[in-house]
Amino acid sequence: MTEAVSEPRNGGRSVPQPQPQPQPQPHSTVLPDPTLDVSIVVPYYNPGARLRSTVEHMVRVLDASGMRFEIITVSDGSTDGSPFTLVEFPETVVRRMEFETNAGKGHALRAGLAQGRGRYLGFIDADGDISPEFLAPFVTIMRTEEPDIIIGSKRHPWSVVHYPPLRRLYSWGYQHLIHLLFRLKVKDTQVGIKLVDRRVIADVLPLLRESRFALDLELLVLAHRLGYTKIVEAPVRIDERFGSTISVKAVWRLLVDTLGLFVRYSVRHEYDAALRARLDGAGGAGGAGGRAAPAGQGGSPA
Repeated sequence: MTEAVSEPRNGGRSVPQPQPQPQPQPHSTVLPDPTLDVSIVVPYYNPGARLRSTVEHMVRVLDASGMRFEIITVSDGSTDGSPFTLVEFPETVVRRMEFETNAGKGHALRAGLAQGRGRYLGFIDADGDISPEFLAPFVTIMRTEEPDIIIGSKRHPWSVVHYPPLRRLYSWGYQHLIHLLFRLKVKDTQVGIKLVDRRVIADVLPLLRESRFALDLELLVLAHRLGYTKIVEAPVRIDERFGSTISVKAVWRLLVDTLGLFVRYSVRHEYDAALRARLDGAGGAGGAGGRAAPAGQGGSPA
């Protein structure tokens, strides 16, 4: 895989030929050197034609911002030919990773984040429901307010979201469950756009286990436990396909994964030893230069 810094694009570039992609290792504990401003991971599974248009929009937004960036697309075993729609993008702009089999969105995200060379690392859904135009404002917030994590939130007063009553009920119920189980002081954990300071990813990524849809939640829970508590919820606009990929099966899987995380975290305390090691190892939040955990942190974040 080519390791090159992105430059503003112009016409007349050569079209690279498809190359066999190496099988990535999602459990890498050492991030590459930070040579860019931002890395954005785009996990996908059979997204069809929307993938290319979403990535094109993302490139335009980031190019116009003047930032040095990379987009890391991760095919989670796609069988619809969508990876081939990206071959015209140079590897200096879009780095392509592919898994042969479908292992889950969380698995793809972990693999992509482990390759990120940005000062800030983020991810966004591939289907285009959330406009990539929000990426540039997210980076601006990172630079000016210096939070640990920025999450898109449907419940931000400036968000523009149109979705059916049933989906509204699912979302309301799920966020209340999250507050009950983990006591996270955020209003929305599952919107598919987030941006994270590199030191947080460096500390939390080796601890992540989720392979499906609860990866966002696991990231927030463990980051909070390590003392990364400055989380900004930012407005988003969610477009017409909001409910298109939601099914009872998907809701059930998210619920099962969420309860599984709760059992591992608060009942079996499976993360405790690793969390203590990271906190003790650097007098705070691991070896990435993070802040110390707040006093009184116990088995679940407050």
